[in-house]
Amino acid sequence: MISARCAIAVALFAVGASSPAAAQGPALSFYGFRAGVSLVDTDAQVRLLLGAGLSCQRSTADPRLQECRATIVDPVAHTPVSIWLAAIDSVTGVVTLSATLPTTGFTRWRDEVEGVYGPQAATVQGAQGMVQWIAGTQMLRLTWRSASGRVEASISIVDGPVLDGWNLGDQAPARIAKPRPPG
Repeated sequence: MISARCAIAVALFAVGASSPAAAQGPALSFYGFRAGVSLVDTDAQVRLLLGAGLSCQRSTADPRLQECRATIVDPVAHTPVSIWLAAIDSVTGVVTLSATLPTTGFTRWRDEVEGVYGPQAATVQGAQGMVQWIAGTQMLRLTWRSASGRVEASISIVDGPVLDGWNLGDQAPARIAKPRPPG
C-alpha cells in the first residue's frame, strides 16, 4: 500500500512534468522540483513531502545567494533522497536530488525522466554515467555511479537565466579568483 506522502510525491512529479510550462519547453522537473521557481514555492513543496521545510544558509560573501538542504524519502524505494539547492535572490538556480538507490530504483528514476523527456544516449566511463536533457534555457542531468547492486545517483536541474542573472553588481568588490599571469 502506498502512503499518502508517496502518492503526493508521484503526483507532483506528474504535475511538474506535464504542466503547461513543461509543454512549452523550459519547465524541466523531477518529483515536481524545478529550477527557476521561487524559494518559497520550493520550500512549500518540501513541507508537503516532509512536513518540515528547507534548511537554508545565506552566503556571507553575497547575501543574495542561499544554499538550502532537506532530505525526503523516495516514494517507491523508501530510500533517503538529499535535496540541495542554490537560490539567487530567492529564486532557485540549481536543484539537485541525490540518493544511493538499489539498481531497480535507479532504473525507475531514469525511466521516469525518459518517459517524460524522451530517451537520450548516455555517456559512460567505467562505473560512471551521465545523460542530460535541455529544454529552452534549462538543463536536467542524471549522473550515476554503480557499485555492488546499488547506484549513487543524482539529478540536477539548472536554470540558465537565473545563473546568468547572478553577478556581483557594480558596488561589490570582485570575489571571483582570476587566473595568475604565467611567470
